[in-house]
Amino acid sequence: MSMHAILQVHSSRPAVVDTLRHEQASALVQLAGIVGFALLTVLGAQARIYIWEVPFTLQSLAIYGSGLYLGWRGGLLSQVVYLGLGMAFPVYAGEGYGMAYLATAVSAGFLIGAPFAAAVVGRASRRWNSLTGSTLAMMLGSLTLFTFGVTWLHFAAGHATWSESIVKGWLAFLPVDLAKILLVSLVYTGTRRFWPGGAR
Repeated sequence: MSMHAILQVHSSRPAVVDTLRHEQASALVQLAGIVGFALLTVLGAQARIYIWEVPFTLQSLAIYGSGLYLGWRGGLLSQVVYLGLGMAFPVYAGEGYGMAYLATAVSAGFLIGAPFAAAVVGRASRRWNSLTGSTLAMMLGSLTLFTFGVTWLHFAAGHATWSESIVKGWLAFLPVDLAKILLVSLVYTGTRRFWPGGAR
């Protein structure tokens, strides 16, 4: 792959997977994508490691991926479905569920920010769909997700300083999050290359 191809942020090459992003896609296909990524988010939440108040999970793989594959609207809806499932079932990374949990958990800001992060990734990747472009789109989504998460964490956990909240809610996760972003970008770019020829 040439340096120019690596650095470009937009690829005009159509791909089958891009049809998931279009409003012209059948309602059944859109619904399947939304539910599918909601369930992937559920699975990602079950892989968790606690160090501080906020656990390491694999949820963000599905959050970012939903924006890339489904577009801003589908990505947002998939995460809203995930939040909705958590109103009745223990699908979050923590031990509880329901509105009471969402209102009191110190990590709830990340849950609330998930639909917005997916929407940002979906909107940005509409124009930035190459390897570099999708990586940049997910970085914007990551910034959105952690802005919600750190802000909520600061007040819910009663941290004395913003520095503590930023370290425990963002900087501690940054290397792993960047690795997740690169992984999802490689998978997305790979699927676009493997299944070319979709409608634009």
